[in-house]
Amino acid sequence: MSGTFVGMPAFPRAAREAVRDTTLRGNLRHATRTIRDKRARAVAELDDWAALREAGKQIKDHTLRHLDRYLVQVEEAVTAAGGTVHWAADADEANEIVTRLVEETGESEVVKVKSMATQEIALNEALEARGVHAYETDLAELIVQLGKDRPSHILVPAIHRNRGEIRDIFRSEMSEWGRPAPENLTDTPAELAEAARLHLREKFLRAKVGVSGANFVVAETGTLVVVESEGNGRMCLTLPETLISVVGIEKIVPRWQDLEVFLQTLPRSSTAERMNPYTSMWTGTTDEDGPRTFHLVLLDNGRTDTLADEVGRQALRCIRCSACLNVCPVYERAGGHAYGSVYPGPIGAILSPQLRGTGSEIDASLPYASSLCGACYEVCPVAIDIPEVLVHLRERVVQGGPAVRGGNRVVLKPAKGHAAERAAMRAAQWAFTRPGALRAGLRLASRTRRLHPRTLPGPGRAWSGSRDLPAVPAEPFRDWWQRTRGRKDGAK
Repeated sequence: MSGTFVGMPAFPRAAREAVRDTTLRGNLRHATRTIRDKRARAVAELDDWAALREAGKQIKDHTLRHLDRYLVQVEEAVTAAGGTVHWAADADEANEIVTRLVEETGESEVVKVKSMATQEIALNEALEARGVHAYETDLAELIVQLGKDRPSHILVPAIHRNRGEIRDIFRSEMSEWGRPAPENLTDTPAELAEAARLHLREKFLRAKVGVSGANFVVAETGTLVVVESEGNGRMCLTLPETLISVVGIEKIVPRWQDLEVFLQTLPRSSTAERMNPYTSMWTGTTDEDGPRTFHLVLLDNGRTDTLADEVGRQALRCIRCSACLNVCPVYERAGGHAYGSVYPGPIGAILSPQLRGTGSEIDASLPYASSLCGACYEVCPVAIDIPEVLVHLRERVVQGGPAVRGGNRVVLKPAKGHAAERAAMRAAQWAFTRPGALRAGLRLASRTRRLHPRTLPGPGRAWSGSRDLPAVPAEPFRDWWQRTRGRKDGAK
C-alpha cells in the first residue's frame, strides 16, 4: 500500500496538534453527531437489522474463504461480457496499468468517480507525473482537490471544512482547473453546489476516459456496482468512451442476490438513507449505450497478506460505510488527517497497518489510536470486531512474531519504543502465574498507597500523561472477599 500522506508524523503527535485546532474540532463535532443521529433513526426503521448485519458478515466471510475461486469467476464473467481484466499485485503495478491504458487512448484528461482504492494507490499523482490530469467529480473530493488538501473521512472527505472555507476555495482555485466560480459566490449550500455543477459539467461532456472504483463486484455475472448520492458517478460511468475501474479484490460478492443485503445496510450506515439516490450497475460493454471499452483492474496491494491473518482478515469485510468514524470519540477529536492514511478512523487503524505493515512509525502507532470503547463494533453493518483486531495488532507491534508480507511468511521484529511495555507485560505474566507473589504485591501496594505518585516516572509518563493514575484501594480485593465472604474456618 502506498504511504499516501508522505511526511506525516505518528498518530500521537499528529493528534496532539489536531485537537488544538478549535475550528476543526467544531466542524467534526457538528458533522459526526449529525450523521450518527440520522443513521440511528434510519437503522431503527428495520426490525431485521441484526439479521441483515449477520447476513452481511456471513456473505463476506464465505467470499473471503473462497476468494481464489470467485476471482477466477469474476475474470471469466467480465471477459465474456466484453471487458478486459488486469491483475495488480501492488500500487506501482496498478498505477502503471491505468496510466498505460489512458495513454493508449491518446487522451490527457480523465474524470473520476470517488474511489478509495485509487486514493490508496495515489493514482492521481501517478497520472500527473505522466502528464494526465485526473479530475475528481464528487463534490467533497472536488473541494479537497481544489484546496490541495487531503481527504479526512471515508464518506465525506471534506468533513473538516466549513461552508466559508469551501466558498473561499472555490473563489480562488476553480479558475485554475476550469470554469471559474460565479462572481459574488456566497457560502449557501445551494450556491456552492451550483458552482460545482457548472464547473464539472464541461468536464463530463469533454472527457473521453472515466476512472472509477466499485462498491461491489458480482462474481456470477461480472457486474460492478457503484452507489452514490450526487449523480456525478452516473455521468462518469456512462459518458466516456473508455472506463477503467480499479477495485480491491475484497469487494467481490458471489451472487446477484447478495446485493439485497448490502443495498439495505450500506446506505443506512453511510448516508442514513433508505437507499442511495444513484445505484449504477454495468456488466462489460454494449454497442448501444455506455463506454465502448471497459477495463477492470483487480488490486491486491496487501489484501492477500491480510487474508492470511485469521484475526485481522475480518477487516476485509469492510464496505466503506464510515459508520465507525462517526461514533468514534478519538476520530471526532483528532480528525482524519492524524491517521496518515486515506483510511482514517477505527477501520483505518486496523486496515492500514495490515495493508502497509507495521514497520513505519505511523503504522505502528495506529493500533493505539483507540479507546477500545467498542462503539465502532456496535455500528458496523458487517460486524467487524475492530477492538479485537486492535488488540491483536498491538500485540504484533510490541512482540513481533509471524506474519505474511508480500506473500511470504516472515517473523516481524518488535517495533522500537516498546521495550518498557514488553517488560511490564512479562512482569505481569510472572505475577499472575504466582498467586502468592501477586497477593503479597497487592498488600504492599495498599499499605504504601499514600506514597504513590500521581504520575508514573520514566517511560510510564506516556501512559499517565493523558489519563489519571488509578487510586489503589485501602484493601486488596482478595483480602476484602476473604474478610466479608470467606469461610469462618479460615480456609482459602
